[in-house]
Amino acid sequence: MFFRLPLFFAALCISFSLPSSATEPAPDFTLTTFPSNAEISLKNFRGRVVYLDFWATWCPPCRQSFPWMDEMHERYKDEGLSIIAVSVDKKRELVERFTQQTKPAFIIAHDPTGTVAQRYKLRAMPTTYLIDKNGQLVMTHKGFRTEDQDKLEAAIQSLLEK
Repeated sequence: MFFRLPLFFAALCISFSLPSSATEPAPDFTLTTFPSNAEISLKNFRGRVVYLDFWATWCPPCRQSFPWMDEMHERYKDEGLSIIAVSVDKKRELVERFTQQTKPAFIIAHDPTGTVAQRYKLRAMPTTYLIDKNGQLVMTHKGFRTEDQDKLEAAIQSLLEK
């Protein structure tokens, strides 16, 4: 299972963009959030651009992405961006401890069984899926590197402008 990928996989930083003609519906899901224990469903975010990020507390690049996601959340939330970071950690207390330390402003959800990650065919950590306002999956990005931030932000801006 992908939950304990070797660190060299965790450090993979390969981007893959789907051309607009190859978009497909993003798989819907319902997950519990932190710290509120509220349930969220992807379908409730129609009309917004969704930056869906799968991560785990044991993944160094995942942890490094949180300040940047906070920055993107603050910069674009009023323009229609929602960031949902889905932890695939099996133990809830690991996620709770991490979110208490980092205090992210965006949505944190938990997928302890990996069901949602499997629907998205997760293969590397972290992996981000960019979903347009109509619920279409338009981009997949594996890994996290500072040199990819401008490209990711440009993709977000492009979708927000549509």
